[in-house]
Amino acid sequence: MSDEPPYLGQHCVTPYPRREVLRRWLWAFVQATIFRWSPRPCHGFRTRLLRLFGADIPAPGQVVVFPTARITFPWKLTLAPRSMVGRNVTLYNLARITLCRGANLSQNCHLCAGTHDFNRWDMPLVTAPIVIGENAWLGADVFVGPGVTVGELCVVGARSVVARDLPPRKICVGQPCRPVKDRAEPRSA
Repeated sequence: MSDEPPYLGQHCVTPYPRREVLRRWLWAFVQATIFRWSPRPCHGFRTRLLRLFGADIPAPGQVVVFPTARITFPWKLTLAPRSMVGRNVTLYNLARITLCRGANLSQNCHLCAGTHDFNRWDMPLVTAPIVIGENAWLGADVFVGPGVTVGELCVVGARSVVARDLPPRKICVGQPCRPVKDRAEPRSA
């Protein structure tokens, strides 16, 4: 028996089987080389790479993913047609992250689908999916936490912290993010 007092993370182990860890390492290598080095306009190439690693992308030629985007588990990612993952976006998808049709993530957004149970010394992983609704737009540097759904046509202002679901057709801002006014129907050009 040890006289050392308990500490957070004590006896913490990975929740992933060895096969998934190896698959993740292979993806990390591909992402750091072929994916990252691909020319900026080659969105279809990158979406096909993501599909090769298990991403659900029904129309790879209709999705925009920038080469500087960071995706943890492609097999836990769904990108609908006309969705966009901007420059330096982090998709820490420990649970499924879904971008519905036309969803748009601006530069430096961070979507985090996992956390830890800090009420236990071993701090086990807790995951919950994230859904970004149809034609929703997240401005620059937005953080979205686990289990959040952003409603369709919602606009989330730059640097907002989204910890709870956001209703559809609202403009939302802040830390914590909250609706501030209705969003008008977009006009045609």
